Amino acid sequence: MTLTVIVVSFTPMVLVIAILLQQFYVAYHEKTRAHLNELVQKHKQNIDSFLQEKLSTIEFLASTAGFEKLNNNRFLYDVLLNLRRDYDNVFVDLGLIRANGIQAAYAGSFELEAADYSNAQWFKNAISQPYYISDVFSGLRGLPHFIVAARKKKNGEYWLLRATINFNAFNSLVQNFRLGETGYAFILNQKDEFQAKPKQAEEACNRCFSVFREGVEKSPNHILITRWPDNSGRGYQLLPWMDDGYNKHLYAVGSLKGGEWLLIVKQEINDAFSDLHRMSNTALIIFIIGGLSIIGMAILTSKKMVRKIRRADQEMEMMNKQIIETGKMASLGELAAGIAHEINNPVAIMVEESGWIGDLLEDEVLAESENIAEFKRALAQINTQGQRCKEITHKLLSFARKTDTTLKDVQVNSLIREIVALSEQMAKYNRVSIVTQLQPDLPYITISPSEMQQVLLNLINNAIDAMSKNGGTVRILSKLSRLEKDHIVIIVEDDGPGIPESNLDRIFEPFFTTKSVGRGTGLGLSICYGIVQKMGGKIDVHSSVGEGTRFRIWLPVQK
Repeated sequence: MTLTVIVVSFTPMVLVIAILLQQFYVAYHEKTRAHLNELVQKHKQNIDSFLQEKLSTIEFLASTAGFEKLNNNRFLYDVLLNLRRDYDNVFVDLGLIRANGIQAAYAGSFELEAADYSNAQWFKNAISQPYYISDVFSGLRGLPHFIVAARKKKNGEYWLLRATINFNAFNSLVQNFRLGETGYAFILNQKDEFQAKPKQAEEACNRCFSVFREGVEKSPNHILITRWPDNSGRGYQLLPWMDDGYNKHLYAVGSLKGGEWLLIVKQEINDAFSDLHRMSNTALIIFIIGGLSIIGMAILTSKKMVRKIRRADQEMEMMNKQIIETGKMASLGELAAGIAHEINNPVAIMVEESGWIGDLLEDEVLAESENIAEFKRALAQINTQGQRCKEITHKLLSFARKTDTTLKDVQVNSLIREIVALSEQMAKYNRVSIVTQLQPDLPYITISPSEMQQVLLNLINNAIDAMSKNGGTVRILSKLSRLEKDHIVIIVEDDGPGIPESNLDRIFEPFFTTKSVGRGTGLGLSICYGIVQKMGGKIDVHSSVGEGTRFRIWLPVQK
């Protein structure tokens, strides 16, 4: 029963929690994906705007100023001062470079006049394109920087206007990026080299750019969001949201500078899904608390149900016993009634004939007989035993419920006083005093007065008979019951020798008596029990040897 209750209770709770967690899991992953997508897109646009703005400035300057002006160091220096003022020192220096790689004019803080860039890779790339943004490198100055350059043509010969961009200003765009507690960003070029210093230590990896670039090209909006193992040696996993137990970070990747760079945002999985983990932990706690509550309630409920079933079984068993006893009593009542009717007539004839013999003995001849005294004694004994037989048959008829009853509205206290008045003489003869304690203003009850008198008289006579040797006190109480609502309780108790505990269970059985032979029939209390039951009440007995006996009768009050 307990297991069934637990299973039935757990099943809907598990299903609800599982469905809610699944829905929250899907929604949270979609929310995280959308959030990362938006962050990378926004940050990518900021960096691309930064680079494009600087490149456009140089291209505009090269187009409007012309070779002659830019070939003047003083003019170039004035332009640099204006650029630094307008762009917060983002521009480090400016230089005009001829097609042969020799710097013709320079403005800046480094000694780079007439510097030769003919062998520099960035120059080779820049001179072959209308505009160019280099990778980050150290170059002649020994410090990380990158170049933006615009190519123009003068008298059939190409020349470059190039500007060095402050690396720290560019790097701050990446380092200032924050995502949760562990999220940070960095930039890779096609050679898997960092173009912006990661805020946290980041190891170089092989083929990162090519693998991520392939994923970016295949992803919607060209933003790749994936889990990817760190130095596991097991290859790259680009399936979104794939959790194989060894990848600990979440990556969001977007392309920069026309696909030449990649902006990579990296965050620990536990940090990225911290809310999901908290939700899972909360659900687990709720599940544990709910499970313990269900188990506890299942055990308590099952025990309670078992107790009720056991009590019902016991009551049913008692009811079956009562039905059997009732059947026995009914059969016994019918038998008693039949016997009473059969015995009544012969006994009446015997008593009548004994009277007639007595009359005959009064004759003068018989009166002078030597055995006349013995004859009279025998006739008196026959008459006495005949009267006793008549009394027994009357009780048998009462036990069999063959007597007629008339219901009347009765005041219990008045009925008790009448019975006490009838019993006082017998009580005095046996040195027994009767004390009454009757609650006034008790409501009327509808019962048979004669039957109730029979019950009270039987109980009082039994009490007097029990105390006939040493005397004592019989107390009779009447009151409204506190235990049984709408009932009047009548108590008849004595301080006599009491009844042994072994006899208490049989005291209401017919023909059971503890009196000596010839003094009791064992029908009195059985008749009392039947009368009280018929009235809709109940009767019980409490007794201890040496302490006395108490009978209680509950009678319902009709409304």
